[in-house]
Amino acid sequence: MRSMETPDNAKIAADETPAPTGIAAQGWETSAADPRYRAAVVDLLGALAYGELAAFERLAEDAKLAPTLGDKAALAKMASAEFHHFERLADRLTAIDADPTGAMDPFAQALDDFHRQTAPSDWLEGLVKAYVGDSIASDFYREVAARLDTDTRQLVLAVLDDTGHGNFAVEKVRAAIEADPRVGGRLALWARRLMGEALSQAQRVVADRDALSTMLVGGVADGFDLAEVGRMFSRITEAHTKRMAALGLAA
Repeated sequence: MRSMETPDNAKIAADETPAPTGIAAQGWETSAADPRYRAAVVDLLGALAYGELAAFERLAEDAKLAPTLGDKAALAKMASAEFHHFERLADRLTAIDADPTGAMDPFAQALDDFHRQTAPSDWLEGLVKAYVGDSIASDFYREVAARLDTDTRQLVLAVLDDTGHGNFAVEKVRAAIEADPRVGGRLALWARRLMGEALSQAQRVVADRDALSTMLVGGVADGFDLAEVGRMFSRITEAHTKRMAALGLAA
């Protein structure tokens, strides 16, 4: 079943993302001359790398809950794609003389806490979590990517490509709601909780890392001013509302 078009993750958040300016027109070699910028990029790639590794682990676990062999195989394929994204990020960190494990370590606790606090109780909750929770994080990173150098931005956007989970989740969740409309209310509450937890987790990650927070509020190159930070989170919230509609859930 695919009764409506699934919103493309990149387009939802990126349509209104400010056009790249300043440092975003430069390559890595020029940008990395600023040690504050380099530190911010290492942090960003470290956070992304751990997020991809965690996504691989979670999808592999979700595959165990899949109701059919076809569903199990589909999730296993998506997990493999997430691990490939992780490898690309780890390779990039190595290439810029940063230790991948050291870059990921500061973000492990916050991300592990998020996943522990939002552990799904069943197959459908797992699908909604991957679609809603991961998409919120991806929206945030796409917003930040507009301020990155050309080389780093290209990599970040590449690893944020949808692995196919979006369409898969929409199809399965809408079919479940069609079969039993009561499922919709439960999943809508679950998605709202995920939204709150994901935004809190993103804010915590940034607040805990000086290089990232300085880049976001304009202290490094062409970062966001405080007003733009507010608009950024408004865009992320709007994208979440569109995804909820795609799932057939009330925001």
